Amino acid sequence: MRPRALLWGRAWLIAFDQLLHVTFAGPLYLAGLAALPRPQETISSVVGRKSLEGRRWARVAEKLLDGLFEALGEPPGHSRRSIISF
Repeated sequence: MRPRALLWGRAWLIAFDQLLHVTFAGPLYLAGLAALPRPQETISSVVGRKSLEGRRWARVAEKLLDGLFEALGEPPGHSRRSIISF
């Protein structure tokens, strides 16, 4: 039973991450400062993609996110591994 609960919890956290992305990127889109947020994309995916594009803010955020996930036991490079292609 416990592995199922962990999988469900992980799925819920990903969904919450996607909701946060759309919630915070939406006003930037409405102001004409960003592209329409993709609801299936997580914050880590956006940060990884923007870091590869050379955005300075994303490189800083990438280091913070990757450090957090490494501290939780994940291998290096979380943000770039999270990028989804469309």
